[in-house]
Amino acid sequence: MQGRLVSLDVFRGIAIAFMILIGNLGGDANYMILQHAEWNGLTLADIFFPFFLFIVGVAIPYSLSSKLEQGQSKKKLLPRIVRRAIALFALGVFINGFPYFNLSTLRIMGVLQRIALCYLAASTAFLTLKKRKLILTTVFLLLLYWALMTIVPVPGYGQGALDENGNLAAYIDRLLLPGHLYLGGTWDPEGMLSTLPAIATTMLGVITATFLRSDRSSKEKSTRLLLFGALMIVIGTAWSFSFPINKNLWTSSFVALTGGMALIVFGLCYYAVDFKRYSWWTKPFIILGLNAITAYVLTEITNLTLIYTNTTPYDGTAISVKGLIYQRYFASWAGPLNGSLLYGLAYLLLWMGIMTILYKKRVFLKV
Repeated sequence: MQGRLVSLDVFRGIAIAFMILIGNLGGDANYMILQHAEWNGLTLADIFFPFFLFIVGVAIPYSLSSKLEQGQSKKKLLPRIVRRAIALFALGVFINGFPYFNLSTLRIMGVLQRIALCYLAASTAFLTLKKRKLILTTVFLLLLYWALMTIVPVPGYGQGALDENGNLAAYIDRLLLPGHLYLGGTWDPEGMLSTLPAIATTMLGVITATFLRSDRSSKEKSTRLLLFGALMIVIGTAWSFSFPINKNLWTSSFVALTGGMALIVFGLCYYAVDFKRYSWWTKPFIILGLNAITAYVLTEITNLTLIYTNTTPYDGTAISVKGLIYQRYFASWAGPLNGSLLYGLAYLLLWMGIMTILYKKRVFLKV
């Protein structure tokens, strides 16, 4: 029986830490690398959600294999997987609706919803497919999405349109979820069709874990993770000339590029933490990684509460509590750019402190 990877929790903690930071900056003025690319392209902010989906995939073989080794059948595991996916999806819809829950405009898809669907698909694939078929299925999903997005014509826009409104993914979202898209718009960055390549991102993590559970040496595993990561970066870069790197569309080139980055970063974590035992720096990320979904949900709900709760300071002008804290305690002395970053860092540190308390009390909330 394979033991739990410490690097798995560390990597997940790194991913969720940056997701919390990037999603909770103080103001509108932010460093470019901490802002998502407007459309085509890649910034630092764009890589951490795919990193998180990748590590969700890595965790699946370790979690499910341990249950299989304990004598649980695949038939019994599948309903548990479905229930967990439904709970995650519902939690995501709850966050989207909070605090007013306007059902006529409630966004259906979202970050947790994508995690739920990817977890469901990748877990089912792991339980039903051999390693070779896992690889073939992952490649097939990326090629299928590429073909659909570049060949299938969209009414009113034609074939191969990849702009915000003319692409096939946006058309399907408008067709199936009218009025329930991101910010009430005409497309959704976590839409329905683009979930297919996101599943491939998670499947890459599953394939990685099946390799790590092999009998090869830790040094060889680390080396191969780095080599395959570099190869995928080359593939993603080359693919981008015909299918641009785009997080909003979760293009196949985006999957290959960020998947390669995830393999390299995770490979380095694996080498440093599980092979060389350099653990002095890992504790904060382990704490976050063990309660990642809890940390994400609580930070999102708190942030929304701060945004939608107004206060009236001394000048009589109504302002959100978040805006007041940001302006008075950060932007007032650090400026809007640095103040926004410092607010985000302070918010992250606050929640790392709260998660540390839960960790010390051995409280690990699972969905």
